[in-house]
Amino acid sequence: MNAVITTIAVLSLLLTACGAPASSASDAKVSIVTTVSPLANIIYNVGGERVSVLGIVPEGVNSHTFEPAPGDARKLAEADIIFVNGLNLEEPTIKLAEANKRDDTEIVELGPMTITEDEYVYDFSFPREAGSPNPHLWPNPMYALRYAEIARDKLIALDGEGADYYRENYRKYEERIGQLDQAIKATVASIPKANRKLLTYHDSFAYFAPRYGMKVVGAIQPSDFSEPSAREVAALIDQIKEEKIPAVFGSEVFPSPVLDQIARESGTKLVDTLRDDDLPGKPGDPNHSYIGLMVQDVRIMAENLGGSPELISGFDTSNIPGADSGVEQPQ
Repeated sequence: MNAVITTIAVLSLLLTACGAPASSASDAKVSIVTTVSPLANIIYNVGGERVSVLGIVPEGVNSHTFEPAPGDARKLAEADIIFVNGLNLEEPTIKLAEANKRDDTEIVELGPMTITEDEYVYDFSFPREAGSPNPHLWPNPMYALRYAEIARDKLIALDGEGADYYRENYRKYEERIGQLDQAIKATVASIPKANRKLLTYHDSFAYFAPRYGMKVVGAIQPSDFSEPSAREVAALIDQIKEEKIPAVFGSEVFPSPVLDQIARESGTKLVDTLRDDDLPGKPGDPNHSYIGLMVQDVRIMAENLGGSPELISGFDTSNIPGADSGVEQPQ
C-alpha cells in the first residue's frame, strides 16, 4: 500500500512539473475565470472545446461598480488561469483573486498588455485627474484581437497539447476580425461626415471612434458614475443643439432618468440600446458573441446617424468553435 501511495505522489509531482493544469488529468479542460462577457467570449473563441470559461460579472451589470460575491472566491481559487481587463476596471475582483488563487495561477491583465501608457485615453467619464484611464479597449476590434492573441499564447503555455488547436482557432478568429474591421469601416463611411459623432451615456467608445473616423463629443455619465447635475445636463443640451447631433446613445446597462429630458429638450433622438459589457441574444444563440455585440452596435449607429446599416447587418456573428452555450456567465 505504501508503495502505491508513493507512486501516486510521484506521478502527481511529475504532472505538475510538466505544466499540466493543476485541476487534474490530461484530458481535463483548462479552467478559466474572467470578468465581463466580451472577454469571456473572446477567450472562448480561442480556447473552444479545450477550456471551460466562467465570467463572474453578470451580463447587464455595471462592471465598474461590480463587487464579487463571497462565492466567487471559490471560483477564483479553482481557476488554472484568470483573465481580467485591468486598467482599474475590476479592482475588487483582482484583490479577491490575489487573496484566493493558487500560487501557480496567473492573473493576466489584458489591457496593459495591449496598449502602452502613452496610448491611454482620459476623457469625459475618465478624467486624467481621477487617475484611471478609459478601460474600454475591446470596442476597438484590433485591441480585441490582441486580447485573443494573449489568450492563445497563455493557453499554449498551460496546455501544450492543444497548441495547434489554439493557433488554428486564433487564425480563423483573426481572419473574421479583419473582415469585421472592414465591414465597420464601410458602414461608418456611409454615415454623412457631419453625423459621425457619438454622444453616449457611458463613455465606452473612446478607442473605437478614432479607428473609424468618428468623434466622441461627450458622455452623460460623470466620472463618479452618478447622474449628471442640472448644470451638466444644461451644458449637454446646449452642446447637442450647437453640434446638431442627430442622436444620443444610451445604454441597456446604464438606464438613466435624465436621458429622456436631454433628448426632449435638445430636440434630438434618444437611442438606448447600445451595449458594451453584455452580449446580444442568449448563450448558444449565433449572435451571442463579441462580434455580435460589435455588429449590433455599429448597425444601431448607422440606423440613427443617417448611414447604411445593411452594410453590416448580414455579417457572420457566430463563434469560431461553435455555440457558446457552455460558457458560464451569470444572467
